[in-house]
Amino acid sequence: FLGLDSPPTYTLSPPEPQLRITVEPPTAGIRPYVLCAVLRGCTLGQRAYNSFLDLQDRLHHNIARRRTLVAIGTHDLDKLSPPFRYTARPPKDIRFVPLAQEKEFDAEELFAFYNDPTRNSPLKKFLPILAGASHYPVLYDSQDRVLSLPPIINGEHSRISPETRNVFIECTCTDLTKGKQVLNTIVAMF
Repeated sequence: FLGLDSPPTYTLSPPEPQLRITVEPPTAGIRPYVLCAVLRGCTLGQRAYNSFLDLQDRLHHNIARRRTLVAIGTHDLDKLSPPFRYTARPPKDIRFVPLAQEKEFDAEELFAFYNDPTRNSPLKKFLPILAGASHYPVLYDSQDRVLSLPPIINGEHSRISPETRNVFIECTCTDLTKGKQVLNTIVAMF
């Protein structure tokens, strides 16, 4: 703002053929859009990692309107097998180990787990976004491993850490304009 530094320069590259995502028709009535980007050669460290998570949280709270318009998923690309698939399935058919858990759940069990009154889960407030839906949106890699159950939680398998070098970002959204704003903000902040 003060003109003391020159603005950053960005290098945008077209996606590599294997870094494609197929959007399947069942998502149309739930969260119809998905936008993706890859950040390569990151050197996060603990401070940048914490800042990155904080940025996601702030974007979810503000522009994304508490995940109703946009849900951000960040993944360690080196732990995944592209290409990716975005679809929707009945909750009982979605099985994975969610972030910060060791046990595998189906989506119905997961909702009951986070909705448990004895738990003080920060994810509980997002459950109503999908409540009552016959199908939930879900992202898979080519080995049918769940990346995320948007807008609720990511899978543990692709969790990022301060040591992550290549970050795969996916934003599922109901508002394409807001989705683009969120994804561009994350990429530009790097």
